[in-house]
Amino acid sequence: MSTDSRIEQARLLYERAVFGGDAGALETAERELDAVEADLALARGRIAHARFLEGQQEDPGELAAFERAARLYQRLGDERGEAEALFWIGAFHQVVRHDHDAAVPVLDRSRELAAQAGDLLTVSYALRHLGIAAHVAGRLETARERLEESARLRRELGFLPGVAANLVGLAYIAAGQGRRDDALALVEEAGALAEASDARGIARSVEEAREHLRTSDAPPPP
Repeated sequence: MSTDSRIEQARLLYERAVFGGDAGALETAERELDAVEADLALARGRIAHARFLEGQQEDPGELAAFERAARLYQRLGDERGEAEALFWIGAFHQVVRHDHDAAVPVLDRSRELAAQAGDLLTVSYALRHLGIAAHVAGRLETARERLEESARLRRELGFLPGVAANLVGLAYIAAGQGRRDDALALVEEAGALAEASDARGIARSVEEAREHLRTSDAPPPP
């Protein structure tokens, strides 16, 4: 149900309660509005995260928005929504605050809920960021497994920019494991996918990886 239809439904339920004497309609109306609020909080948090990635400072409202969304989705019994909100909480701790210890358990829970809900895209995001955490911790084979599984899911979904992003990460891992030829091949495939999908942000990451491979056998983690 769309946001507009949920708000309209809440209005009709209000009228049913006030004019029709159906007090039970108010509980349903509250659930409809909680769903709207959860979607809005998630959307606001994502915008704040995008601004951070553009070089702005941490927005203290970002984490609060994601946590509010997660609570509302949980109350609604919406596993898919809760999984997505939890992913963003984990991403906030990992990307904004560089706190992998705080991020990993939340990302694990996100992956679990998303798998239960059949949301393979969120599963792929959680796996990617769990792979990054493993890479930073020096567990390269675990990182490789998680990024490869994320990339496999993204190929199935046709999410080519996401595949390209994972291939860049896998190239860094391959270089760190001394598999330089594999690293070069992964970077080239990532570049081709980024170009095909007009993913300019990923293309910049591809160029950075190429430069690192030209100057070092073991580039730093992404």
